[in-house]
Amino acid sequence: MKHVRAAILAPLCAATAACTGPGLITRTPLASGAAPIAAAVSVPAGAEMFYISGTMPAVSDPTAPKGSWQSYGDTASQVASVLAKTKATLAVLGLTFADVVQAHVFLAGDPARNGEIDFEGLNTAWSKEFGTPGQPNKPARSTVKVAGLVAPGALVEIEFVAARVK
Repeated sequence: MKHVRAAILAPLCAATAACTGPGLITRTPLASGAAPIAAAVSVPAGAEMFYISGTMPAVSDPTAPKGSWQSYGDTASQVASVLAKTKATLAVLGLTFADVVQAHVFLAGDPARNGEIDFEGLNTAWSKEFGTPGQPNKPARSTVKVAGLVAPGALVEIEFVAARVK
């Protein structure tokens, strides 16, 4: 019954900071409210936790030079690829993006942007999965610029933590 209650109240709780009762995942919005992330997420004791390993994008253009960022696409394309792969992983676990409570995003500098990260590209793809009318839950998120990732040409790697109230 707790899982059903949490599932029914989760969209309401995601939109407000009012849901603070025991047994509920609570999402505190950022002051601006417009960002596709939460300021904080509280998971109740006893919730089942899932730690999703860092996910890299799939090659989108096999004709591009191997190991080039062009073989994976721009940051927005790579984030969309990572999110699609993660959605499939979550589905195997019986979860959705609504269950994600935290994300760690690692962005490498984009050669097309003189080595600067494409934070806007990240948020463009991210906002299609989090904080939408159909899926209003937003996770806490940190984004870190890294010197490089394990796959040459990859610009993004994301790891997730999800929770399910029992």
